[in-house]
Amino acid sequence: MAKKSSAKRNSARARSSQSGPKSPINKAAVAAGAPKSALGKWVSAARVRTLGLAVAPVALGTGVASLAQSENWLYAGLALLVALSLQIGVNYANDYSDGIRGTDAVRVGPFRLTASKTVKASSVRNVAFAFFGLAALAGLALVVLTQMWWLIAVGAVAILAAWFYTGGKKPYGYAGFGEIVSFFFFGPIAVFGTALVQYKTMFNDAWIPLAALGGAVGLGFLAAAVLLVNNLRDIDTDAAVGKRTLSVRIGKRASQWVFTALVLSAIVFLTPYPFFYNGTVLSLASVLFLLPTILIVFTYRSPKELVTALKVLSAGATMYGLLLGFGLFNLFL
Repeated sequence: MAKKSSAKRNSARARSSQSGPKSPINKAAVAAGAPKSALGKWVSAARVRTLGLAVAPVALGTGVASLAQSENWLYAGLALLVALSLQIGVNYANDYSDGIRGTDAVRVGPFRLTASKTVKASSVRNVAFAFFGLAALAGLALVVLTQMWWLIAVGAVAILAAWFYTGGKKPYGYAGFGEIVSFFFFGPIAVFGTALVQYKTMFNDAWIPLAALGGAVGLGFLAAAVLLVNNLRDIDTDAAVGKRTLSVRIGKRASQWVFTALVLSAIVFLTPYPFFYNGTVLSLASVLFLLPTILIVFTYRSPKELVTALKVLSAGATMYGLLLGFGLFNLFL
């Protein structure tokens, strides 16, 4: 009887050693600090710290509209709802698409719903679609109110870009084009779009679009830098699963230099504003957040350090757009 019991224990140990440790997906969930509550998990997967990237261009676009006393808080609110819904939607869509592909099996970073298998993948996908639907409804309301029907095409392209970043058979994020798309949608498109719905004839006054251009380009650079540092963090694991992000394509050192160029260019585009609009001097405080990220990115030893750079950079980019938009209001002219 003892021999049988011993044999069973040995057999169980053998099966355990053959099966190896538990799935690395579960390890990734634990390493990322999985929230305990169901709501906490959904909030974490929404990547709340990055939502400032959606708020910043709307704030700047509204500030630009205010230069001609054309700010409209209803339109600004709807534009903000569109931006936030798209951002949250794309975060859930990435969670779903990367999760079902196995790309998120072993990574350092925020908790992931799909990869951790704490919820059904289809539920994550459906929530992503729900936020895309909310963005579409808010955008349609803007179209009806402003009668700017061409915005429907812009909105459709934005939703498609959000989904196909990591979704579909050939996601462009897996081919190294994510930073370029982020530049346009979180920079010029978001800023000029927000300003245009409030001040339809902004291009009739040359100085108005010029006031928007520098900040729009700067925010675009910062959005691209946020994605780049995120991809640099995952460069080894992405390469292992065939995800050819820009960082995987050009390598670690080149990614560090591109990141530096993006952040410094954003600062360069910011510096002229205080000479024309006194109130925008406050936006220079964002530089105190932006410059340290360059040091972190160039000296990091582990991917976890880049998580810190990502948080600081996101905060700096948010300040950049908020304070610049705030400073453009006529109160400071």
